[in-house]
Amino acid sequence: MNAQQFQLQILCYSDKLYRMARSILKDESRSQDAYQDLMIRLWEKRKHLEIIENRQAFLLTSMRNLCIDLLRKQQPNGEIPLNAEHHAPDPHQLTEQTDTINTISRMIDLLPEMQRTIIRMKDVEEMEVAEIAEIMSITENAVTVNLSRARKKLREMILTHQQQEKMLYEQYR
Repeated sequence: MNAQQFQLQILCYSDKLYRMARSILKDESRSQDAYQDLMIRLWEKRKHLEIIENRQAFLLTSMRNLCIDLLRKQQPNGEIPLNAEHHAPDPHQLTEQTDTINTISRMIDLLPEMQRTIIRMKDVEEMEVAEIAEIMSITENAVTVNLSRARKKLREMILTHQQQEKMLYEQYR
């Protein structure tokens, strides 16, 4: 893996890795250090990274383990503080999350094309308003307005969906 491949395949996860470190370590400076340390380790082992199928899962797991190691070193008895653990969701929570994501995705599909495209670029792809405006060949204000309208419609659809679910729940209770 050369430098360009490393940048395209590994560094694209920088934000997620840093956010994970920040959520576990709860300190900006230590999180930045952990991120840099992980990047150095990955660069040194870059030849082995090509065989990994799910890079995102591997990278996030590596960051989590590195942060936990840092927390253990900080404690005199080598234990992790209870408030620092990053718990994985149980199967029920994963099913709920998957259902919610699928429902919201279907709702996004119902939006007008421009709103659907903008909300996906902003909230799913995490692009900046200026980037979206440039790609869509519209003004930043038009992006903001369409994003606001899309979110408002989504909010209304979600509330309606929740009310319908509540009524069904009450009916079969």
